[in-house]
Amino acid sequence: MKVEQDRAAADGPVFWIETSGSVSRQFQFESNGGLSMKVVDDSRTVVHRVVDSFLNKFFPSGYPYSVNEGYLRYTKFRALQHFSSAALSVLSTQRKMTSKSNNAVVLESAQVATPTVAIVGKFSLLFAAGLRPTPAQATAVSWVLKDGMQHVGKLICSNLGARMDSEPKLWRILADVLYDLGTGLEVLSPLCPQLFLEMAGLGNFAKGMAMVAARATRLPIYSSFAKEGNLSDLFAKGEAISTLFNVVGIGAGIQLASTICSSMQGKMIAGPFLSVVHIYCVIEEMRAAPVNTLNPQRTAMIVADFILTGKISSPADLRYKEDLIFSGRLIEDAGNVKVGRDLHKVVKPSKLCKLKGVFPEEKFLLCHGEKWTDMVLEHDATGEDALRGWLVAAYAANLGKTGYEPSMTVLQEAYDKMNSVFSSFLSQLQTKGWHTDYFLDGTGSRFAW
Repeated sequence: MKVEQDRAAADGPVFWIETSGSVSRQFQFESNGGLSMKVVDDSRTVVHRVVDSFLNKFFPSGYPYSVNEGYLRYTKFRALQHFSSAALSVLSTQRKMTSKSNNAVVLESAQVATPTVAIVGKFSLLFAAGLRPTPAQATAVSWVLKDGMQHVGKLICSNLGARMDSEPKLWRILADVLYDLGTGLEVLSPLCPQLFLEMAGLGNFAKGMAMVAARATRLPIYSSFAKEGNLSDLFAKGEAISTLFNVVGIGAGIQLASTICSSMQGKMIAGPFLSVVHIYCVIEEMRAAPVNTLNPQRTAMIVADFILTGKISSPADLRYKEDLIFSGRLIEDAGNVKVGRDLHKVVKPSKLCKLKGVFPEEKFLLCHGEKWTDMVLEHDATGEDALRGWLVAAYAANLGKTGYEPSMTVLQEAYDKMNSVFSSFLSQLQTKGWHTDYFLDGTGSRFAW
């Protein structure tokens, strides 16, 4: 052993050179067992070095090969979104501080003149409770009530989490609309001093709902870009970009507040403009995100494309075809299926056993109506069960177009056709990146048999 160690020492330290692009790095084992690295050749230009440094800090490792299609476009609009949102928040904060100062002056003058009359009008609830607050205490209570509305908004929005799982894009857009609405109310509240508490409270209520919706939908959106199990890296780098452009936006907002927006007229011009930019950026972000979970709209689009062309669309193929606002639309080529209605509203008790008997081994029921076909899923139904039901409904609708009446015979023929293609259909879906182990129907009603 000693002879081998002496021989290794005589041969010198172990090192090697790795070349990546135009950069060569020398790696070497130290005597203490550690690994050291130094750059021995770097022929990149200064601009190239700056770009690489930016990518390393704000983009996930292995970019662009470690993310799904659309990530760069999503990131560009996300940066602009945070810039405009931060600038807009500065304007609302300025007006809030101004209004708070004015409100304090009004209450102070009311105390000198007729304090009781001034307080009773706005804080009758406190008097009804047997309290006799001073104007300073009344001011504190009003601001507590105003800020408390934000927490009320958060609690109400938290009950809608299942809907956000099903339609993260819709709720992400709605979150930013609510946030801008709340900001607008805060900007305008000083113009209505008699309604300042009501307007500011309503604005905070909208912002509270917006915060919950934005945070709840962030993870599904990031998950759609994760390609190599790198969700944490994506999340961290995404938040880094958000922080960077929030800081830049705050600086721009301060500059606007001290120049163009120093007057209310300037704010009335800059505020709506920034809000339009903000909402437009969010919509483009959502269009770029290739969400790969199955919800009613995406399932219907997949089935329709398969019926028409025999091919499976990938999440990237469908992202620009999704209706971000009216997600509950019916698609004729997919059988006009509506999922999630209550079973007692869909099927008459006399027909329930008959319908269940058509597909006794399946976890769905299909009931054909005049305008659409209702599909009701069992509690433990998966995405595969929803796909099976949707294909049966689509095939049955196509048979109906050729002269058949919607009957048990037609359903059975459609069911047999579905079974003949489903294995290949499911395999192609999973290859394209779709998650078929669950079906996100929001708060849709399900049944237990």
